[in-house]
Amino acid sequence: MSLIRHHIGGVESGAAERSGPVFDPATGQSHRRVAFASPVEVDDAVRAAKAALPAWRATGLIKRADVFFRLRQLLVERQDELAQIITSEHGKVLSDAKGEISRGIENVEFAAGLAHLLKSEHSEQVARGVDVHSVKQPVGVVAAVTPFNFPVMVPLWMTATAIACGNTVILKPSEKTPSAAIFLARLYEEAGLPPGVLNVVHGDRVAVDTLLESPDVRAISFVGSTPVARDLYQRAAAKGKRVQALGGAKNHMVVMPDAEIAQAADAAVSAAYGSAGERCMAVSVLVAVGAQTADDLVAAIAERVAVLQIGPGTDAASDMGPLITAEHRDRVAGYVTGAEAEGATVVIDGTTEQFDGDGFFLGASLIDHVRPGTKVYDDEIFGPVLAVVRVESYDEAVALVNASPYANGTALFTRDGATARNFEFDIEVGMVGVNVAIPVPVGSYSFGGWRNSLFGDTHIYGPESINFYTRSKVVTSRWPDRSPSAVSLGFPSNH
Repeated sequence: MSLIRHHIGGVESGAAERSGPVFDPATGQSHRRVAFASPVEVDDAVRAAKAALPAWRATGLIKRADVFFRLRQLLVERQDELAQIITSEHGKVLSDAKGEISRGIENVEFAAGLAHLLKSEHSEQVARGVDVHSVKQPVGVVAAVTPFNFPVMVPLWMTATAIACGNTVILKPSEKTPSAAIFLARLYEEAGLPPGVLNVVHGDRVAVDTLLESPDVRAISFVGSTPVARDLYQRAAAKGKRVQALGGAKNHMVVMPDAEIAQAADAAVSAAYGSAGERCMAVSVLVAVGAQTADDLVAAIAERVAVLQIGPGTDAASDMGPLITAEHRDRVAGYVTGAEAEGATVVIDGTTEQFDGDGFFLGASLIDHVRPGTKVYDDEIFGPVLAVVRVESYDEAVALVNASPYANGTALFTRDGATARNFEFDIEVGMVGVNVAIPVPVGSYSFGGWRNSLFGDTHIYGPESINFYTRSKVVTSRWPDRSPSAVSLGFPSNH
């Protein structure tokens, strides 16, 4: 059985003292293992990143940009191979895997504009003979801890901007989907990135804890569940590190009575069940305004769910693949089987669907008459389960969304411009879609939620990430001239 090793200083390394299985979720079989880094191996990666930092920081901006132009081309050329890697370890269908790669490429394209993005400000003659300018300088060695569900996109969201800004990086991918990170590290170096600028260590909490404790790691980016994000933020911030920790979500899609029902139903099915619901931007709660709206939507969604093809991600006929592990599949199924006891109506029970083989498959479920205070509503299920909540008015829908402890993304479906504008103003959520069910911003904007969906002040990728991965330095200068000088002990004044 092959072992997936770490990538440190441009060299693959790693003993098998501790390791874990890597499954193909479509078959339920493990054909590979991944090495779990010891504290010593993590420290080796930190030292490699620290050693590579001075030369990379001093590399000219145009030369840095060349790396990203070449990396983009390599990602396009190798996307089929990379998509196969994603599907073999995550299970998502190949079209979804290619979509993930394309969204990662967006941030590579953004990072390629680093010569513009790192420009600062200059003020001439703020006082007689005095100029002031600011510069953006790299933070130093940074860590990126990424989730299983987007093993290419999220690492590219973090590493591209961090490296473009002149930092060096230790990437710790999910131990469930580790191979894509190694593939990306090789592509970076094939594109011209010097060894040690991007290092990959695999593992569990031991690796993350070592990164948090290391005084040489100056910043950390994280995407995962809310409890882990909160804990990581608190511990890293206590060590004086910069932190952006993106947590969980419970995304609501509000449908007004004037919405086009077929369009809303198509969007809800796509956003709820794509990637088997294992997306932090998945729609997990459909908020139907008005009884007739709810009845029509539930019927339309049920028709579409009934014809979904669930199977291996490599099968072109599959609309939805398996979940990541057997344990997670069973956890998700538990929410469906317990819904009626909490007063909900199970319209479609995906737990009863039968599948051949030992893959981690689960059918899509639709649950109506769900209420806040129940597990189906309150918890981030992270699976193919769509809950329908019925409300009587726009105001009730907005209050429901704003009361959620999560505030990652939300969407409104309507044909009325005034309602859409009011929703944009009223809603207290980080990312909002109007007739767009999954409002993930394009690469030139930034991604992130509010409340328990984000810990830290900075969103991921895009313009905000430039601020996260750089420190601003302000320089005030006066060059000697022939004017007379004198000692003054007063506080300097610009007059």
